[in-house]
Amino acid sequence: MGQINVLKNVGGIEGLCVIEPAVHGDSRGYFTETYNKRDMAEAGLDIDFVQDNQSGSTKGVLRGLHYQKQFPQTKLVRVISGTVFDVAVDLRKGSKTFGKWFGIELSKENKKQFLIPKGFAHGFLVLSETAEFCYKVDDFYHQSDEGGIAWNDPDIGVIWPQVTGEYNGSADPSGYTLTDGTPLNLSDKDKCQPSFKNTFTF
Repeated sequence: MGQINVLKNVGGIEGLCVIEPAVHGDSRGYFTETYNKRDMAEAGLDIDFVQDNQSGSTKGVLRGLHYQKQFPQTKLVRVISGTVFDVAVDLRKGSKTFGKWFGIELSKENKKQFLIPKGFAHGFLVLSETAEFCYKVDDFYHQSDEGGIAWNDPDIGVIWPQVTGEYNGSADPSGYTLTDGTPLNLSDKDKCQPSFKNTFTF
């Protein structure tokens, strides 16, 4: 396969992939292909991406866990500046790993990419002072279609690195910080996301 190494079914969850692109560097810097449709297809990942998105965030920002209801999206995510911990949760009905999560550190330095198929919730936590996050999607965004789950729901049990604090029964991050004292920073919407049990049936 050309310029990528694909690790499939990471965390024992079917469909989740970590993609490691080849990086060619010398004293001047480096070059890497961030996306090659032919290489992806040769790896069995024939996806028609229709939109690229980019966001910037500061340390302690946590976005998620978000999913789409009627118009699910496959996402190919990477970080071009800084470091984030990126998480996917399997919400596919009938999946053997329904409710299971997997997380990976994405950074400017490691240049790894995370492929998240349709039917997953997704979120990330910024661990560096700032981070720029990029992702491709295979369907357009429908604002009224978005759902969410509490980032700290104990029934999912995501282990967010560097996060200290105790679950208080809600997604409100009050009392949570990073180990260096940085408070978690969530949107008003994400502070009120419902629990997994109140949203899905086991």
